[in-house]
Amino acid sequence: MDYQTYETERLRLRLTNAGDAELTHRLYNTQEFLQFVGDRSLNTAEDALEYLKNRAFPQIEKLGYGNYTVILKENGEKIGSCGLYHREGVAVVDIGFAFLPQYYGRSYGYEAAKVILDAGFRDFGLQEISALTVQENLASRKLIEKLGLTFRKKVFIPNDPEELFTT
Repeated sequence: MDYQTYETERLRLRLTNAGDAELTHRLYNTQEFLQFVGDRSLNTAEDALEYLKNRAFPQIEKLGYGNYTVILKENGEKIGSCGLYHREGVAVVDIGFAFLPQYYGRSYGYEAAKVILDAGFRDFGLQEISALTVQENLASRKLIEKLGLTFRKKVFIPNDPEELFTT
């Protein structure tokens, strides 16, 4: 299958692959990820690779979309991830994002999420895309609202005790 890559003025987004395990390990162990998303027990890059093999890659193979690695065009540095996720127990595909802390506050999150949101509708024919976050994650909520999504209700997803806001 020929997978689409996306570009913005400053970023290149391509589907996450095995070479992104170290980035995944770093992202999933940031203070913010642990606080707002939860501990996925990715203690090493090898753990992250297994996680990707079991969670991210099957969705990509089945649906053609999923988690994208966000790369700075100017120097090729991997700075985060953004994607469209089909989660068990959730009826609508949702958009999610995570960035390394040194890249916060530079609008990379909006830039990446906007191109992925648009691609979801245009390239993958999705009729609806939601977003999920915990109430306390104010930065995520601001970005989700900037994307034009409006929070409507609180939900729980299977095997996650955290109450989430959804659009």
